[in-house]
Amino acid sequence: MIDQSITDFIQIGYQNQEIHPLDVLLKQNQLLALIGKQSLDSEIKASMPLPNRLEIMDSLVDYAVQEKVIENNEAEKDILAAKIMNLITPLPSEVNRKFWELYQESPEAATTYFYHLSRENDYIKTRAIEKNIEFTKSTVYGDLEITINLSKPEKDPKQIALAKTAPASFGYPTCLLCMENEGYEGHLNHPARSNHRIIRLPLTNENWGLQYSPYAYYEEHCIFLSQEHKPMKLEKATFTKLLSIVEQFPHYFVGSNADLPIVGGSILSHDHYQGGRHTFAMAEAPITFPFTLKDYPSIDAGLVKWPMSVIRLRSSDQTELVEAATLILDQWRFYSDESAAIFAETNGEPHNTITPIARYKKDKYELDLVLRNNRTTQQYPDGIFHPHQDVQHIKKENIGLIEVMGLAILPPRLKKELAEVEHYLLAEPHQLDNSHQEWADELKRTKKVTKETVGTIIEDAVGSIFLRVLEDAGVYKQTTEGKAAFKRFINSFAHSKGGEKIGHFN
Repeated sequence: MIDQSITDFIQIGYQNQEIHPLDVLLKQNQLLALIGKQSLDSEIKASMPLPNRLEIMDSLVDYAVQEKVIENNEAEKDILAAKIMNLITPLPSEVNRKFWELYQESPEAATTYFYHLSRENDYIKTRAIEKNIEFTKSTVYGDLEITINLSKPEKDPKQIALAKTAPASFGYPTCLLCMENEGYEGHLNHPARSNHRIIRLPLTNENWGLQYSPYAYYEEHCIFLSQEHKPMKLEKATFTKLLSIVEQFPHYFVGSNADLPIVGGSILSHDHYQGGRHTFAMAEAPITFPFTLKDYPSIDAGLVKWPMSVIRLRSSDQTELVEAATLILDQWRFYSDESAAIFAETNGEPHNTITPIARYKKDKYELDLVLRNNRTTQQYPDGIFHPHQDVQHIKKENIGLIEVMGLAILPPRLKKELAEVEHYLLAEPHQLDNSHQEWADELKRTKKVTKETVGTIIEDAVGSIFLRVLEDAGVYKQTTEGKAAFKRFINSFAHSKGGEKIGHFN
């Protein structure tokens, strides 16, 4: 049967024009070597119809485990799977040539090609992503999206033990985002990247790359990364780069995580942005109060109806947008308002930054600037503007770019834990985690729970908690006092449409 799998794998590559007719024997022999096989029954014909390629890949990996070519752990199996899929993946030079050739046709044609390639060669883990639990929550701010992230596989105990004895890092690649990951085999403490490809692109006189996220959270979830390994930093050049990316790929949004711990992303050591082809609720949120920037007449500015504190700038003039966004960032970096618990710094440690998002919409460039502050106190040791203790049984991780825009990435533990909440609400045998007890009791007291409604009730309640999470992360609350404090900040650099200082707004 393994000979059949080899024959079918090569035939699929040939039919998909991923393997040139002159390369068939070479690829076939390379595949034999990868799985530790020295011969092939040449009389075997390809199956009709051809099976699913990823299932064939699984059978090839299983054979290598069975023949003890590799150890039976997830790391070694992933490494071999990536090597197998690399056989049908073009060299970086060819991928880049094809991408930019299609770009002349349209930016959308180029990204469609690269996205399809990244799915077909299993760099984007489509099967793992399908395991995620997804639902929406309707709110006054729009439909929030909820994902319980089950896509990233958990390490088995044997692999964990092996990883502890293996070197944590060889110093190469420097980090998970460095371009040296392209084609890197991987090891117990570094993911397999043999089938990984990066599009090279110029960005404001720097060399950058475009790749897709292996465990995508939304449509065409991509990463723009600097060729140079350098820390993330929000500055004037950031806005220039974000708008340049949107100009090159107008069908994508792009945003940057904030550049400080707690409110920042998971990898602050390598300058990068995230983008993709998805419309988040925040992008659809309306302006609640417009104001003018007297020195930038082309810009339509306003506050966005959103649980976090968002300033939106719109213009067809990129230069003015960059200047205006820099003005707001600079003003915010050093802005304090004790009555709103906002301090720009304490003991020399800076706290204020922003999460910026760029898009091209209705013939204008758009920048959303989300105000962030990472200060902690004894009462809020995880962060004043971070999910508070009473909602951390659902979400206690940092609120990054994706969540800011309205898509919750919740931990995999919740799949099992919420099932136990369901049993508890239905008065069935359960192992309810203590962290959910108070919340579950409230649901039991306030909701009419039946077998038919319990799932919807729990999903709706989780969505409500995510809304609370966003409200906790907002530096200005949706209260009279919070709106007045936001007004004070806007007044520090802007004027209303009538040219006066901003007065009351809803």
